[in-house]
Amino acid sequence: MTERKLDLSGEFDPRALRHALGQFATGVAVITTCTADDKLEGLTVNSFASISLDPPLVLWCLQRAAPSFASFAAAGVFAVSVLGADQRALAHRFATAAVHKFSDVPHVAGYGGAPRLADALAWFECRTERTVDGGDHVIFIGRVVRAGYRDGEPLVFSAGRYCLSAHLADAA
Repeated sequence: MTERKLDLSGEFDPRALRHALGQFATGVAVITTCTADDKLEGLTVNSFASISLDPPLVLWCLQRAAPSFASFAAAGVFAVSVLGADQRALAHRFATAAVHKFSDVPHVAGYGGAPRLADALAWFECRTERTVDGGDHVIFIGRVVRAGYRDGEPLVFSAGRYCLSAHLADAA
């Protein structure tokens, strides 16, 4: 196995950095909101994380250049639907630039009207607590107002591909 070293102190290849970051496996979630004029927005992310249990805070990141950026910035609410291994098609659907992402996708109106996807492995309805500058992204910090979950296997993303999780045997 060959180790690839990146020097980020000068010019560097962003693609190589992306490959290095991709070695960190993450879950997959769809973040959604509803605008003041009832437009539904949603996108697939792997940048979702828990910050705090007390108060209940989560975060996710959105590229400033994203078409839905203005909607999420103005809405003040969002929902997170953590996807199960059986929901790969939803991950792909919300990762595209399709106009009608919610067509034929079962969802319910959550807190503040932000839709959450039916049958998600876990879901969190949030009020935007604050946003933080993150370079070419903005970090959305949300206070969880309601949440729920079901049993199942998570959808995982690693090295540019969807994966399944596998439990390792306990060490002896």
